[in-house]
Amino acid sequence: MATRLRSAGKKCTVIGGSGFLGQHMVEQLLEKGYAVNVFDIQKRFDNARVQFFLGDLCDKEALLPALQGVSVAFHCASPAPSSDNRELFYKVNFMGTKAVIEACKEAGVQKLVLTSSASVVFEGTDIKNGSEDLPYAKKPIDYYTETKILQEKEVLSANDPGNNFFTTAIRPHGIFGPRDPQLVPILIQAAKSGKMKFIIGDGKNLVDFTYVENVVHGHILAAEKLQKDSPLCGKAFHITNDEPVPFWAFMSRILTGLNYDPPKYHIPYWLAYYLALLLSLVLWLLSPLVTIKPTFTPMRVALAGTFHYYSCDRAKRDMGYKPVVSLDEAIDRTLQSYPHLRRAKA
Repeated sequence: MATRLRSAGKKCTVIGGSGFLGQHMVEQLLEKGYAVNVFDIQKRFDNARVQFFLGDLCDKEALLPALQGVSVAFHCASPAPSSDNRELFYKVNFMGTKAVIEACKEAGVQKLVLTSSASVVFEGTDIKNGSEDLPYAKKPIDYYTETKILQEKEVLSANDPGNNFFTTAIRPHGIFGPRDPQLVPILIQAAKSGKMKFIIGDGKNLVDFTYVENVVHGHILAAEKLQKDSPLCGKAFHITNDEPVPFWAFMSRILTGLNYDPPKYHIPYWLAYYLALLLSLVLWLLSPLVTIKPTFTPMRVALAGTFHYYSCDRAKRDMGYKPVVSLDEAIDRTLQSYPHLRRAKA
């Protein structure tokens, strides 16, 4: 009986629980004794201890059953940034989030923890040890990030202690780990097609890559510390591995770890940027005739060639955060989880 009572206070819903981050979140929450609901548009895994609710998060009525009797909602649903679907980004990230907030309030959920992104303050120029006090980007690097800014503002301004509703936003950066459908598979695909030969810039630019378990740890800590008069209310927090690493050194470790050659030629940053700009202009001019999705874009050049790493001091101070898995260990675990992407040695 005591166990049942304890877990009643620890009942949560992971919105987007079928996704990469969502699945890891569900696993860690179960491990910590939470009762877990998953709300998603599709069911991607089976677990007898999880109650699944399928539906569109823009539909408040579909959300409500998944939020009954729940004290915490984690909102980590998001389209893949690489899908480049503006309408979908706006619909899910902004309109969907409005529906989530309304549904949480209606169902009596007390806490909402959003998965945001550190890129909401990034404009394609260097950020070194950036704090949460940096202003939102006036020129976000892409439309996806533009909708993440709208989303974060919406969630943080919904914080309403008077009505027992508390919100906070977690801003991870460069999430990676086992089962990640983005970073490692896309990198290996690029290597296979001969596109990983060049280092953009001098290769010294430091970037945060954050192991998925550390990101989840930050979310759960936030949920546990989020209450009346806590410094988390209505605020955003950077969560990283706290070990910024040269962008190209990280990429090279993934490539060599899976038996691919690391990039070795340097191309000046300004040259790469203008070539990408020129390419996007040419494709724009040709767009009535042909539709080509370039992989070489100014935004990607900026991500690969500038410093962008962030301070976790606020998370350390206000929620006692520290990474639970080091970068070295994280890279090893990630590489071991992709045996099918490993290139056979000649």
